[in-house]
This record gives sequence, structure tokens and C-alpha cells, in this order.
Amino acid sequence: MTDADVDRPRLHLTPATGWINDPLSLTWHAGEYHVFFQYVPESTVWRSSCHWGHATSSDLVSWAEQPVALAPGDGDDGIWSGSLVTDDEGRSSLFYTSVNEPDLHDGRVRIAHPAQGAQESWGAWTKGPVVAEAPADLGVRVFRDPFVFRDDAAGGWRMLVGAGLPDRTAAALGYTSPDLATWTFDGVAASRAAASTDPVWTGSVWECPQIVRVGDSDVLVVSVWEDDLLHSVAYGVGTWADGRFEARAWGRLTHGESYYAPSVFHDAEGRPGLVFWLREVRDGAGTTWSGAMSVPHLLELDGDVLTARPHPAVTSSDSVASLTVADAGETPLPSTTASLVWPQDAPARLVLEGGDGPVAEFERTADEVRVSIPSNGWTAALPAGGGDVTLLVDGRVLEASTGASLFASPVPAPTSVRLG
Repeated sequence: MTDADVDRPRLHLTPATGWINDPLSLTWHAGEYHVFFQYVPESTVWRSSCHWGHATSSDLVSWAEQPVALAPGDGDDGIWSGSLVTDDEGRSSLFYTSVNEPDLHDGRVRIAHPAQGAQESWGAWTKGPVVAEAPADLGVRVFRDPFVFRDDAAGGWRMLVGAGLPDRTAAALGYTSPDLATWTFDGVAASRAAASTDPVWTGSVWECPQIVRVGDSDVLVVSVWEDDLLHSVAYGVGTWADGRFEARAWGRLTHGESYYAPSVFHDAEGRPGLVFWLREVRDGAGTTWSGAMSVPHLLELDGDVLTARPHPAVTSSDSVASLTVADAGETPLPSTTASLVWPQDAPARLVLEGGDGPVAEFERTADEVRVSIPSNGWTAALPAGGGDVTLLVDGRVLEASTGASLFASPVPAPTSVRLG
């Protein structure tokens, strides 16, 4: 950290230089956490020539950036999002979206394996063949973001690929494999029309569709995309069976303009979670680095409502100052990195203050928490969730969780919190 960037986030992974977006396959492996991410080393704005960056952590708090795992070339103009799995014999396979100019929406799924001697470190990868492409007869408008997972009921492996159909239906296409090498298209695994808005809208394309088991239900997590605009993260709660997902309820998890493209993970104890890309977070001058990864969040279900809270490894870390904000008045923040709990029965107005005035303003009613960020004009109304609100302040990053919804924004670093 330089003197010119004292407000760089400490808990949130940011690149030393360059651009990052989607986090990929946060995994507990060989005694530490690994995460991959979309990375453009030579730019602070997105370019199609994405690499797979790589970072490691022992505790989900302090991250060490590693050498690039995969780079364009060898038939790839860009190495876009995907996932990683390890089979019963301990062999890892990485699946990514291979894109070529000029049609970046028409991706192909390609496989890679650890280079010789790198199975434990995951530090170097060797590209293999293309293993899946969009079925020609569907006329898909978008095809990318493979998510591979074991399906014990099917006796093999499944792959979901994000897609958009010609009639503006968002979809996850399904593929099956007995061995991770040979894949067969077996139909549309899940879909929802762009015209469907009750109770939430889920767009005309699903990016990064992923299935995760939460409690006794299956949850489909999707990133909502429409005409080159990135919107929010939505989810369906239901049942996965025989290669198809049937939702009994739909919901919206994120609000605001920052959270997008989460990646499903399981922590060292096997608990399910999500980690997100945070958009619009950058160094003060915007010339050195851009993009951040959220802190990991653990998932639970409250009925058919998906809830997400920051991972306790983060909020209980010695690196994070903890503060319960319950009484009216102004309290200095003990650190630029702090976890704040705003109890349900505390005064209903909370303001984070900075050197030049309010940084973030929150108003709570029985049904929602209204948020306003003066520096960028962002506003949101979050479902209240019926419990305490957790705020995580980390330099120029703010994350807020009501349980039932998440909000994040870049902010000038706050110095105090005021209630009432």
C-alpha cells in the first residue's frame, strides 16, 4: 500500500495493478483457500483479453496475488469465466469460456489441467481441447460461463452454461459427462422469460448460472444481463433432479450497482457461500487498479428467502474492528476496516460520516432499509429481513447485509458513525 492509496481495501482482494472482475472457484485446497478471477493486467478498464488471475489465503482475510493461471493465446482471444472441480482421484480440471473476436457472445467451453508438478499449488495450467459448444439448433444469442458440479444421482458430472435464447428467454443449458472429458448436451436445464417480473425480473440472459445446495433445497444463482447491461443477482429456490431445475420461488439477492457475477463456494467446514465482483471500486486516481472481490458470504434459507451474511472468519478477524451501534449519537470508527452491527431495535437512522460530510445514509422501516450514497447518487430499498443489519467498512468499500438482501458501493472512507 502506498501513501497515495491509504484507503485501498485491506479485506477485499484488489489487483496490485490492472483490472479484475468475476471471482471464480473459491476453493479450500491443500490447506489454503484459492480463488481465481477475471484479470486484465495491462488496463484499468475492461477488455475482452481477460486472463485468469489467481490468489491464495489461509484465512479469507489476507490475500496473496499469485502469477497468472491462464492467459490468452493458443486459440483464445480471451479467457473468460468458468469453474474448477477435482475428481475422486484428486485430479483437477478447470473449465473456462474461450472467446474469439469479433463475436464475443459465442463462447466455447475449453478445459485445462494443472501443469506437471502444479496439482497442489494450482500455479500453472495446461490448456486442453474445446469440450462443449452451443447447440446449433437453439440459435442462442449468448453462450458462456460453464459451471461444473458432481451429480451423484446421475452417476457423473453436470455442466450449466449461461445462455440467452432467441425469444429473450434467459437459460442455463445442461451438459452431462461421465469423466469430465466427454460432454453431451442434454437440454435446457433451467429458464425464465424476460417478460416474467413476478416477483422479480431475471433478464434475457443468465450469466454465471450456478447450483448450490442450501439446507434442504437447491438454489440456482444467476447474474441478470440484458442488452449488454449488468443488473443484479437473482436466485431460484427449488429442486434439481434429472438434469432440470424447477423453481418454487424466485428472489433478488443484491441491490445497487456494485455486486455482480458471484461464485459459489464451500468453506473449509463445507458451508455454502458466495463471493462477488464489486464494480466501480478503484484507486483514488483511477489509474493503477480497478475492481475488487467482495468478502465471502455464507448462505442460509429463511423459508424460501436466500440470506447472506459476511463470513465469520472476516467479521471475527483481529484485522477487523467490531462495533455494535445501538445508541443515538456519533461514534468515531476505531479503524478504516470495521464490522458494524446495527441492531433491529436501535434508532432507525444511521449515517456514516467522512471528512467532507455524509458517506452513506441508511433509514430503516419495518419492511425495508433505504440506502443513499451521496458521492455517486446511488440509492436502493433493501428488504429488511427482520434482524440486525451488518455493515462492513473497508477503506473505500462499503458492504451492507440485511440478511435478506445485500448492498455494496464504493465510498470515500468513513471516519465515524452517527445514529439518530
